[in-house]
Amino acid sequence: MIIKKDTVLPSLERKQLLDSFLCETNHIAKVQWMHSNGEAYSDVIQQHGLEGIVLKRANSKYQINKRSQDWLKVINYHYTDVFITGFRKDEFGLLLGIEEDNNIKPAGVMEFMNTAERKQFHNLNSHLIIDENNKFVFIEPSIKCKVKFRNYTKAGFLRIPSFVEYIS
Repeated sequence: MIIKKDTVLPSLERKQLLDSFLCETNHIAKVQWMHSNGEAYSDVIQQHGLEGIVLKRANSKYQINKRSQDWLKVINYHYTDVFITGFRKDEFGLLLGIEEDNNIKPAGVMEFMNTAERKQFHNLNSHLIIDENNKFVFIEPSIKCKVKFRNYTKAGFLRIPSFVEYIS
């Protein structure tokens, strides 16, 4: 098959073409894909605790630097309750901690929170300040919230935590 340089093939044809000549090695692994059954596949991804899947229309064209309804990320979010233990001074970011063995262990920084919840946090935190340094203000860990996140980093922090709701 001869393909011209600027030819844009539909997703299914691109996958079939790659399968026809790409051989798996110790350094190359083919990405598993299937046609249809996205819901069942998503359930399997969740059962195995994997990050998620990308749903693509079989006839979609590859579009560089453009978002499209033809390609949808389905992320397998995890949810947990955390304490807010401080905040960054320069740009928005809340320090999070998770209770473990009656101690609060650092869990990362949350940057995703809507404006109304940010204002609510700033109204709550002024009397809770216990310490600070050049980069952070530390507060008494009494504000608890639920966050969603993708998985854990190698360091054990929450990957891309996002605010869901205040608990206390």
